[in-house]
Amino acid sequence: MKLYDAALSGNCHKVRMLLSMLALEHEIVPVSLPDMEHKTAVHLARNPLGTVPVLEDGDTVIYDSQAILVYLARKYGGEHSGEQWLPSDAAGLAKVTQWLSFATNEIWNGPALARAVMLFKRDVNLTQAQASARSSFTIMDDWLDKHDWLTLGRPTIADIACYPYSALAEAGEISLAPYGALNAWFKRIEALPGYVSMPGLGG
Repeated sequence: MKLYDAALSGNCHKVRMLLSMLALEHEIVPVSLPDMEHKTAVHLARNPLGTVPVLEDGDTVIYDSQAILVYLARKYGGEHSGEQWLPSDAAGLAKVTQWLSFATNEIWNGPALARAVMLFKRDVNLTQAQASARSSFTIMDDWLDKHDWLTLGRPTIADIACYPYSALAEAGEISLAPYGALNAWFKRIEALPGYVSMPGLGG
């Protein structure tokens, strides 16, 4: 199994976390974004979007971090663990998917883009991204004030998907100090067996 990876990517880190939590052997293949290696013909053959992460598992090639989390949880989670990370019943699956969409939309367009402006000089409206982040964090903090996890009362790939860019928000000049329940959730994730960190994250 190979993970085509950029070390500072929160999307890649989601996958690194789940690979570790599932104790799956894998090879990390670095892709240099500054050198535009993600836009080479070789990488575009793996992922026509020209992004990372990309997972190669034998003949199976999956791109998009949320899709990779679904694949790993369903294929390698095992009967009990797989159900923990990604339930198979309709209601449970839908509740996890709600948060995967939140990671793709609200979190990406808020804290992830604000961080990208500061770290990678992305041409994005920083003020708008920061405002979006605060709105998203208010929603999450209100929810997590009453729940330990994002859904189903246990860790799922919803938590893995939403964690990295939320916890990295201060790199986008967004204070996390007002969000006590959100910070407590970060600590619960960082205490999970197999948790791995990256620059800017705790644990």
